[in-house]
Amino acid sequence: MTSREDEALARAAVTALTDQLALTSKPGLPDRSHPTHHTLRWSAKSLTPGLAAMAAAARRTGEPTPGLRAELGAIGRCTEHSVTLAGGGHRGALWTLGLLVAAAAINPTEPTATAKRIAAFPDKGAPRRPSRGSSVSAKYGAAGARGEARAGFPHVRRALDALTAGTPMPQSRLNALLTIMSTLQDTELLYTAGPSGLRHVQAGAREVLEAGGTESAAGAKALTALTTDLHTRGWTPRGSAGLLAGALFLEELSP
Repeated sequence: MTSREDEALARAAVTALTDQLALTSKPGLPDRSHPTHHTLRWSAKSLTPGLAAMAAAARRTGEPTPGLRAELGAIGRCTEHSVTLAGGGHRGALWTLGLLVAAAAINPTEPTATAKRIAAFPDKGAPRRPSRGSSVSAKYGAAGARGEARAGFPHVRRALDALTAGTPMPQSRLNALLTIMSTLQDTELLYTAGPSGLRHVQAGAREVLEAGGTESAAGAKALTALTTDLHTRGWTPRGSAGLLAGALFLEELSP
C-alpha cells in the first residue's frame, strides 16, 4: 500500500516529466507544439501508480538491497506495459525517475548516491534478450542508462547545477538540457547517427552554452540553428530528455 508521501513523490516525478515535455524549443525533441504532445502527456500520467509503488517498495525495504532492485525491475516492467497501452514513450524517463523516486523514499537528502547503490545490484528478473540501448552501449562502449545510474547520475547532477544557476525559466531548463547533451553518450543518437553524429550534436550543444547560453542573443541564435539542424536530420537526443526530467524532479525536491 502506498502512503501520501509515496504518492507525492510519484506526482512530483510525473510533473517533472510533463514539464520537460512542454519545454520549448528543445533541439530534436517534441515540445508542446508537436502533434504527439497530448499523447505523450497522457502516457506520462500513466506512470503515476508505478512510481508510487516503487517509492512504497523502497520505503518498506529501507535501504538498497538486491531484493529491492528486483522488485523495482518487476514494477518497472508492469509500468512499461501500462504506458504502452496509454500511448507509449518514456522508457528512459521511467528508468531515471523510478530509481530517483525509490532513492528519495529511502534518503531524500542524497537521492543520486542512493540511486547509485540501488543500481549497483543486477535485476535478476530482467529479460535475457538485450535491449536496443544495451546493444548500442556494448557496440560503442557507451555507459548507457545503466552506466549513468551506476555512476550516480552525473548528468542529472550537472543539469541540476544549471537549473539552480540563477537563470530565469525557460532558459535555465534549456541550458540544463544542453548541458546534458554536450557530454552525454546518448544511445539513441548513437543508434540513429553513429559516433560522428553524436559528436556533431555534442558540439552543437556546447556551441550554444559557450555563446552565453540560451539567454544571450548569440546563444539563442545558435540554439535555433541546432534545432533546425536536428529537425532536418531527424536526430533525437531522447536520452538527454529523460535525464532532464530527473533533474527537474530533484529540483522540485530541493528545499
